[in-house]
Amino acid sequence: MTDSGLAPLPASDRPDTAARLRDALLAASFTADGLLDLLGAAAYAALARSETVPALRATRGDTPLETLVRLFLLQQPVPHARVASVLPVEEALAAGWLARVGGDEVAATVDVRPYGGPGGEDWFIVSDLGCAVGGAGGIGQHDEGVVLGVGGASTTLAGITVRAPVTSALDLGTGSGIQALHAAQHATRVTATDLNPRALHITALTLALSGAPAAELREGSLFEPVRDGETFDLIVSNPPFVISPRARLTYRDGGMGGDDLCRSLVQQAGERLNEGGFAQFLGNWQHVAGEDWQDRLRSWVPRGCDAWIVQREVQDVTQYAELWLRDAGDHRGDPAEYQARYDAWLDEFEARKVKSVGFGWITLRRTGSAEPVITVEEWPHPVEQPLGETIRAHFDRLDYLREHDDAALLDSHFKLVVEVVQEQVGLPGAEDPEHVVLRQHRGMRRATKVDTVGAGFAGVCDGTLSAGRILDAIAQLVGEDPVLLRDRTPAQIRLLVEQGFLEPVR
Repeated sequence: MTDSGLAPLPASDRPDTAARLRDALLAASFTADGLLDLLGAAAYAALARSETVPALRATRGDTPLETLVRLFLLQQPVPHARVASVLPVEEALAAGWLARVGGDEVAATVDVRPYGGPGGEDWFIVSDLGCAVGGAGGIGQHDEGVVLGVGGASTTLAGITVRAPVTSALDLGTGSGIQALHAAQHATRVTATDLNPRALHITALTLALSGAPAAELREGSLFEPVRDGETFDLIVSNPPFVISPRARLTYRDGGMGGDDLCRSLVQQAGERLNEGGFAQFLGNWQHVAGEDWQDRLRSWVPRGCDAWIVQREVQDVTQYAELWLRDAGDHRGDPAEYQARYDAWLDEFEARKVKSVGFGWITLRRTGSAEPVITVEEWPHPVEQPLGETIRAHFDRLDYLREHDDAALLDSHFKLVVEVVQEQVGLPGAEDPEHVVLRQHRGMRRATKVDTVGAGFAGVCDGTLSAGRILDAIAQLVGEDPVLLRDRTPAQIRLLVEQGFLEPVR
């Protein structure tokens, strides 16, 4: 693949230049917080929608920060003298970060977007011109090798990733290097791969400009660049998961039929994980007529892995086709060509008997258990990011429940997690509620129905008494046989533990 039609990239082998450029950007407060202060919330949010007019109006002055926003985020030519007062301009020109245009002006050769790390770090994501904010905006229809910057998918994956310290991490399909940048904060060694060599070059720029350790960069598709016998503690991927009639755009189209790319990625990940290691992906999957979508996804999970798969959204095939046609800017082109591409998409879905397409998260964990647990669920409701710790805790609870039969469960002590509230629903004036709901205000923000015994049990779980003793007390209060209550309640306790309402006191 060539980079025809795309701007030449800055040199990636000049770390001193990247360091001096980074110092200059920070000195001018060209950071996520600095942008918000300068632009205001409305203009800042408009940038994420690829709307630049509010930001242009907010940067009509000549302060260093306004100069940098116009140069790197808005791609406006800026007088050489003004840039020279902010950046080491001659060095940036020589390294290819800037180019001379017009008379005495310079322009950026790449987008550079400030990006706040989870620990307050000031990072910078490099991407192709026009791709730092809001997605491709149609650029992809002309340049198949384009590399996008920060988008909703990349920040979602970064938020759900388990951030335990690890020895080795693999960012598969790195793009502009966002996941590799996050992984470098808690992994001793980071390997980043991509089919697109331009993406690997840009990843090197992102890491250098962000002051992060370099990653080992390897070119190739999926797990092809991974050496025989090589395994990792963490694998993350925001792959080109779009289900499309053909692979037009490298950054989004997988080039395999249907959802085969996501399936292959998941199935091959298990053998690449170390014991206890996590693999976390975003993906699309088909909802096929006559087939249970949950069973379809369960069949993807490799042997020896626990899995938690969460479907966040479902679109019918027309919505899905329109979304990605607009992503490529096809709606702005020739109407006949747009219709032909739309038809091709629907023909592909019809041939595969696809009625809709799901989107969500897939997390695998390599386990030594003889009985792996696979959870596939739909949860379209709001959650609290970051979710990495919530996901790690979910798998810890699976281990606990596997290791404790009902008798051991009744001997255990539990605590109700913080910020769980109880809601009672029923007719006004009724003596008893029709049902009781426990609701989380953190993490997944789940809600689950419980009976009065379950609600009473959860309410007194403070770690002091064992589950069995609590049930004996409840049985005495409600006049129920304690043996029968002990027999029927463990299933409800297991559900409350599995969903994160109760945590074991170890």
